[in-house]
Amino acid sequence: MDQFMQVLKVVSWRSILDITIVTYVFYKAIVLIRGTRAEQLVKGLAVLLIATVVSGQTGLVVIHWLLRQVMTLGLVAIPIVFQPELRRALESLGRGKIFTRTSAIYGDIDFDQMLEELIKAIQVIVKKKLGALIVIERETGLKEFIETGISIDGQVSAELIINIFLSHSPLHDGAVIIRGNRIMAAGCYLPLTENPNLSKELGTRHRAALGVSEQSDAVGIIVSEETGVVSLTNNGKLTRYLDEKTLKQMLLSLVKPPASTLSFWQWRSS
Repeated sequence: MDQFMQVLKVVSWRSILDITIVTYVFYKAIVLIRGTRAEQLVKGLAVLLIATVVSGQTGLVVIHWLLRQVMTLGLVAIPIVFQPELRRALESLGRGKIFTRTSAIYGDIDFDQMLEELIKAIQVIVKKKLGALIVIERETGLKEFIETGISIDGQVSAELIINIFLSHSPLHDGAVIIRGNRIMAAGCYLPLTENPNLSKELGTRHRAALGVSEQSDAVGIIVSEETGVVSLTNNGKLTRYLDEKTLKQMLLSLVKPPASTLSFWQWRSS
């Protein structure tokens, strides 16, 4: 008990705060790379680090020298290898409350109208088993993906969405990207997920929706052409077999902005 009290006297509140922050950062880093290729790369780096320490302690001079050179090269290679994860981490920092722009592109009436038209379109698409991929932009801009498609810049309506995904439409194979209450473009190309654990039964639409949700905070909605199953992607996660009510609830919780939020973009323009 006396030793414990002596340790408490030595450890200051600054040390506790320091350890807590470092622990939290490491935890978030583990969550960020879990389920990605980076997870295996980190394990490989850990093995190299342990081997370097052990070879140094046991006097294996040549092996220790070689491992040190490899570790030095690794410091240069890490930013290249972990580019997707670093990008996601920086984007997460940029999505802090002060930078929020979601409430700037939506008003309550605009959002409710957009959601109503979107749900109506999805119901028809499911019944006809047309197949669809719809991406809703949130805080991270999707301009680079919008530019790969055909510009539309039209108000969201069920009729327009349905016509885009009709089987004879030249745009039905690509993605529709929605910003606010407007369809910005159709026939857009999206990055495919590189998750090796994804089920083989999932097609290109699902992989593209997961890919864009891994690289941004966008929400993807997929309707399977073969089964009519509705799925949603967010933050690299796929939720399948959604009915109308569940889909609407998820979109309300993920996309609808808080009513009282004053974003940085609104403050800047005022």
